Amino acid sequence: MTTPRLRKFWTLLILLTGMAGSMFVAGQWAWQRSLHEESDSVQQQLTLYGQTLAQRIDRYRTLPEVLALDAQLQDALTRVLSPAEVEQLNLKLEQANGASQSSTLTLLNREGLAVAASNWRTTTSNVGVDYSFRPYVQEALAQGRGSFYGIGVTTGEPGYFLSQAIRDASGHTLGLVAIKIALQELEREWLQTPDIVLASDAHGVVFLASQDAWRYRLLEPLGDEERRELNATRQYSNQPLRPLAWRVDDHMDNGGRLVRLLSPDLPPLPGRVLWQTQPLPGTPWQLHLVHDTHSSIADSRWAAAAGGGGWLALALLVLFVRQRQRLANLRQRSRQELETVLQQHAQELRTAQDGIVQAAQQAAQQTDTGLSRSLEHLPQGVVIIDADLNLVAWNSRYVQLFRYPADLMRVGQPIADLLRHNARRGLLGPGPADEAIERRLSHLRSGLPHLHESAKGDGTVLEIRGNPLPEGGFVTSYADITSYKNAARELRSLADALEQRVADRTRDLDAARREAERANRYKTRFVAAAVHDLLQPLNAARMFTSLLRSHLQDDAERRTVDSIDGALASQDAILSSLLDISRMESGQLDVHIHDVALGPLLQVLAHNFGVLAEGQGLKLRCVPTRAVVRTDENLLRRILQNFVSNAIRYSRQGRIVVGCRRAGDHLRIEVHDQGPGIPEALQREIFEEFRRLDEGRADDRGAGLGLAIVERLGRLLGHEIGLRSQLGRGSVFWVRVPLGDPAAARQQPAAAATAAPRQPQEDAPLQGSSAWVIEDDGPTCAATRALLERWGCQVPLAGGAPEALAQAERGQAPQLVLLDVHLGSRHHGPDVYAQLCERWGQAPAVILVTAEHDATLRRQAAERGWGFLAKPVRAPALRALVSQTLLRLQQDTP
Repeated sequence: MTTPRLRKFWTLLILLTGMAGSMFVAGQWAWQRSLHEESDSVQQQLTLYGQTLAQRIDRYRTLPEVLALDAQLQDALTRVLSPAEVEQLNLKLEQANGASQSSTLTLLNREGLAVAASNWRTTTSNVGVDYSFRPYVQEALAQGRGSFYGIGVTTGEPGYFLSQAIRDASGHTLGLVAIKIALQELEREWLQTPDIVLASDAHGVVFLASQDAWRYRLLEPLGDEERRELNATRQYSNQPLRPLAWRVDDHMDNGGRLVRLLSPDLPPLPGRVLWQTQPLPGTPWQLHLVHDTHSSIADSRWAAAAGGGGWLALALLVLFVRQRQRLANLRQRSRQELETVLQQHAQELRTAQDGIVQAAQQAAQQTDTGLSRSLEHLPQGVVIIDADLNLVAWNSRYVQLFRYPADLMRVGQPIADLLRHNARRGLLGPGPADEAIERRLSHLRSGLPHLHESAKGDGTVLEIRGNPLPEGGFVTSYADITSYKNAARELRSLADALEQRVADRTRDLDAARREAERANRYKTRFVAAAVHDLLQPLNAARMFTSLLRSHLQDDAERRTVDSIDGALASQDAILSSLLDISRMESGQLDVHIHDVALGPLLQVLAHNFGVLAEGQGLKLRCVPTRAVVRTDENLLRRILQNFVSNAIRYSRQGRIVVGCRRAGDHLRIEVHDQGPGIPEALQREIFEEFRRLDEGRADDRGAGLGLAIVERLGRLLGHEIGLRSQLGRGSVFWVRVPLGDPAAARQQPAAAATAAPRQPQEDAPLQGSSAWVIEDDGPTCAATRALLERWGCQVPLAGGAPEALAQAERGQAPQLVLLDVHLGSRHHGPDVYAQLCERWGQAPAVILVTAEHDATLRRQAAERGWGFLAKPVRAPALRALVSQTLLRLQQDTP
């Protein structure tokens, strides 16, 4: 087998073997995983079935105990009864049986003889029948109570018997009362599941089954003693007990088994089935569930297909890369070969030229026939002329190349005759023949060497070299370089093709990159728009809950409202996180880097989260520091808030410490907790979106976006984010920040303190004030108006832009306008405000209330002196900002 074929064979063999191996591994992994999941689900179903069966039995367990205390029944067992008294007892038991909806109630004396029964009216009445051989009678007489499952001797109906001894005041046993519970209804309920549900007794006999073919089957062979016991108690009457043929192929970790059924008289089940067994507490019974594994097989096949497809894709990718490398190597090798050929050819030509000159000098001595033996060995055609431009010598290769007639080739023949002969054949090119001949003769007379290429009409390419002889004359060689030119042309075509393919791939990749960027921009706009629309009803809901809480007096109702508000706040946090991620991916998040004093920031962090930590039984401590770092203060605060909130969420007890460590010209801010720790395999995954651990508090698990935002903020700021953790001992999250200039940081607190707004100490500014609410969302309008009016503020208008423009009159402007930015598809909030100011002739104060978390919009609002609130709005924040705005208006009014 040749090398290329052998290489193809091994490539195909590796491809098929790898695909088969990956399909096998993926299929086995999916099979085991799906099988364990199904086994756990079957175990849970079996537990529910067991609870149902136990509840059905417990429902009747107390009835025999109650009847055993009945004085009439006790008296009936102490003497011989008349027929009338027996009938009264039958009626009493019949009435009790009808109330409990059991199968049969029977009163028996100490000899096991039925004195009265609830089925006394039927032809299969228990009255007068001897049941002393039944285990439940013997157990009740000996131990006070008994139980037994079997087929009725007189009725032929199976049931579960519960018995209770009846004793007199001195404790002597007088007899017993027994109840028979029919469980056929339970079997009918089992029919609703596609699985097979079985119940077996201590002997391994299936007495309850969801399918008739499985009932009265032997799961294990019976011993001689067990057969004698069954015959003596007549537990299953004359029912044949058929063995169940089955084979266990595998055992599961949770007790399940993979079983192959071999009994030919059972309904066919494809392949192996999952057999789960669970004991029923309080009884010697066992419950079994036989589950078809076709879904696991389907999962295994899909996983195998996916594994094979993945391997095939990987193999094709490797082959593609190898092919690119091979083409690149081939291109490089072709260039090297071309250069080598050129060098060899040049060397051969130089050698040949030297030989030609030497041969020409020798041939110049021969003037006989012109054919020189010294020139015949040369592969080139050679011709020698003297100083008078007449033929001196030539070789046969020269004659073959130009196909000269024999009478033309003789010593002393003018070279002009040969040129004229070539001109008649069109070998001198277009144009007048005489001019072409004269040009060539002039060149020969000049005695200058020359080198050029000439293509003949049949495609032959000749390399022509001419050199003057030392003693006068000229020697010219004609080398056939057609094959060399063809090879060079093919190599050039291959190089051009390779370059074109690289250009095509580059163009395709560039188009794919532009398409991905366009899709990312579309996704960013879609997320921003979706979050904006979702925040509108969420804002109204939060405002309504704030309004509702003030109307409630009952603590339980207030706690319910607080829970609703907490859920809305969590939803708000998720939407805000999604919007932040969208803004970071689109590059719309503004970053303001400056020198920040870290101590005050950590103090605020300890104050904000200290109460929350104490509520969870934790201690939060922020180590004081005088360090100054260079960062964006707001974004760094968000990073640390995420670290601390996660520490509180996942710590059950202990301390949370926030501190700093210097590392060269950087500062590492660390958050230590004593939580459960994070496995090393998950320490990178938790920084992905919607990734979270399961060890958090059940009521505060988060959405899995906090650390994803932290990781993006770190990249945006150029701050390294890190983590180290140890299972059972806790975790340390840290951010590495460059140190700043303390002198620059000291200039900022004074200006910040001067610019900080004062918090209103009372609600006086709201009383009697007027405000318009301009908002296109109806519920938000209604909620805002209700809150403002409850705080004592008059709200003449709460509606959209058309209503506001229609109602605006000159000189009737309110003191304050609560304005949304997006007012439908045709109105923009700031533009509507400008039109209203023209109609009022006044410019009242403005608070922008919007779901747009845009730093540019916030900056524009600050430049105009407007307030700014981001949706969803919390009622305390709205009240504080409205009070501040109105108070500032009162102070500015002379």
